[in-house]
Amino acid sequence: MRAIDLEKLVRPNIQKLRPYSPARKEFSGEARIFLDANENSLGSPLPGNLNRYPDPLQISVKKALSRSIGLGVEEIFLGNGSDEAIDLLFRVFCEPRTDNIIICPPTYGMYEVSADINDVETRRVPLTDEFELDVAGTLKAVDEQTKIIFICSPNNPTGNVMRRDDVITLLESFDGLVVVDEAYIHFSGVDSILDALGSHRNLVVLQTFSKAWGLAGLRVGAAYADRLIVDLLNRVKPPYNLSSVAQRLILEALEKRAEVDSSIGRILEERERLVEALGSIGCVREIFRTDANFVLVKVTDADSTYEKLLTEGIVVRNRSMVEKCEGGLRITVGTREENDALILSIRGFGK
Repeated sequence: MRAIDLEKLVRPNIQKLRPYSPARKEFSGEARIFLDANENSLGSPLPGNLNRYPDPLQISVKKALSRSIGLGVEEIFLGNGSDEAIDLLFRVFCEPRTDNIIICPPTYGMYEVSADINDVETRRVPLTDEFELDVAGTLKAVDEQTKIIFICSPNNPTGNVMRRDDVITLLESFDGLVVVDEAYIHFSGVDSILDALGSHRNLVVLQTFSKAWGLAGLRVGAAYADRLIVDLLNRVKPPYNLSSVAQRLILEALEKRAEVDSSIGRILEERERLVEALGSIGCVREIFRTDANFVLVKVTDADSTYEKLLTEGIVVRNRSMVEKCEGGLRITVGTREENDALILSIRGFGK
């Protein structure tokens, strides 16, 4: 493992922080009567013991995840979507008006939004014309105040997985955090970079239950990282950031992995069919390689096509104003019926 001092990256006020200690964190074990958290002892009008606060550290869920992915409970952070983990990384590691982060556009927009919210400079090193990482350019943009490099893989909105060797080079050449956002990894057929955690303390891997797991409404994301990083995120997060309902349903979902895998397989079949059909339509100029559950398509007139689809009740994402995505529409792979409707509509006015 490469020697790297993570504690030097942490904001001084966070190092000294005495986190809030909720009642359910102070007590562990079995008890018959709970009179410690000022809950409504008479219960709730809804089933499910909802009058009680949830486990602030989601231990049952983390144990189930630990068995599934082979990491220790102390290496797993659970949050209100991956967006919470992104925001907390800024709060823990980035000093406002002093530090900076690097993003590689076109990429997921929340990295820069979170930087702006936290008053942290964003440095932009665009992907190459093939949508790969510009490793040399990224390292050239690094200075002593660079704390985090964000990499989305598979990338949003382009859909492609970044080359593993490029990510490893950044991990081994940069003394800050490299955050790899794998929201769409389960659609890629490529192994997660989770196996590099043991040899790279500066790696943080983000995943989510919103995409392949089909649980976007629950808002549950995970950050896998060195236990020091996870401990810091737990110190800074709100005490009860994941509801008891979300925890219970995630546990149920983890028991249904076969159903999830079947769903992923059907989406990949539809992705292939959608790409093939779009390729035969005259207004479609280019379809970019995708390892996700969406496809970026360059069309003759993205604005017009987007508006015409809206008139037929079909919503896609117009990415034509995004750097390197000019003329691009990002299309999520829908059901077979939804995809047929999309194809028929574009054929109708896309000649």
